[in-house]
Amino acid sequence: MAAAEGGEEAIVTEGEAVVYEEELLQNPYSLKLWLRYLQVTGSGKKGKSEVSFSQRKLIFERALKALPGSYKLWNMYLKERRDRIKTKCINDPAYEALNNTYERALVFMHKMPRIWLEYCKFLRIQRLVNRTRRTFDRALRSLPITQHDKIWKEYTKFAKEAQVPEMACRVFRRYLKLEPDSVEEYIDFLKKHGMWNESAVLLAQALNRDTFTSKSGKSKHQLWLELCDVCTKHAPDITGLKVEPIVRGALKRFTDDVGKLWTSLADYYIRLGHFEKARDIFEEGISTVVTVRDFSMVFDAYAQFEETMISAKMEEDGEGGGGGRRAGGGRPP
Repeated sequence: MAAAEGGEEAIVTEGEAVVYEEELLQNPYSLKLWLRYLQVTGSGKKGKSEVSFSQRKLIFERALKALPGSYKLWNMYLKERRDRIKTKCINDPAYEALNNTYERALVFMHKMPRIWLEYCKFLRIQRLVNRTRRTFDRALRSLPITQHDKIWKEYTKFAKEAQVPEMACRVFRRYLKLEPDSVEEYIDFLKKHGMWNESAVLLAQALNRDTFTSKSGKSKHQLWLELCDVCTKHAPDITGLKVEPIVRGALKRFTDDVGKLWTSLADYYIRLGHFEKARDIFEEGISTVVTVRDFSMVFDAYAQFEETMISAKMEEDGEGGGGGRRAGGGRPP
């Protein structure tokens, strides 16, 4: 190690590195020169000078002190630091040290979405949920809206993987203000977590928009049937929609599925415990369908419903009679 002019210490004092040290004293703001110097001091390159990582780290720090706005230098430095700690436990202090380096980089690189995304990915590896969420929010505040789509793609992915449904819902609601046509992704998430009411309301709102196009390639017909299916199979959970008008609207639109829709509407009232209303729906369906297939579907469902009701009534009467005999005790006189 030899002292250089201006108080800086030369890192490597032999071979090609000495030449670069002398050139950097004369031109410390040359990016090309710093990059060539880092290449020369890179370990494992045949015919090149090899230095320890601590010395190479110091070269990076000197370069970034001279050129703090260089994306290429920051990217190289962060990548090399990440590669060196891949095999370490996430509790190792080296992870927090690299977190701090990312924060330093973002002072100058806050308009670079790639740095934000790599930092968020690195935080996700460490399972730092709140810190990751706040970092995604900072990225959205720092970047222009034209680059938000890159952040939101990873943000929603993180929200789904974090196993915190309340946080994920808030993230998706914000995202849908920017990309309302991505509602199906949120609806699938809601279904997975049993949030049937919000999923049905969002699907109904999407169907009411003439400009809505399914990103998953589903037709309006499929989406309508999906909405009816959610509403009727999870009747007690649906509080934000009037289900019967929705199903009747589908009956008018899709004549090929009237049998299925009539049975679904009756099933909705059965799940709510409104058995008389369910009978009225079955009777109305039987009297209005026009094909044998639809008639058979509605009639079979109606017969099964009545058979279930009769069985339940018989079991109830049997239990009542059995209880009376047990209460009296003994033989009659």
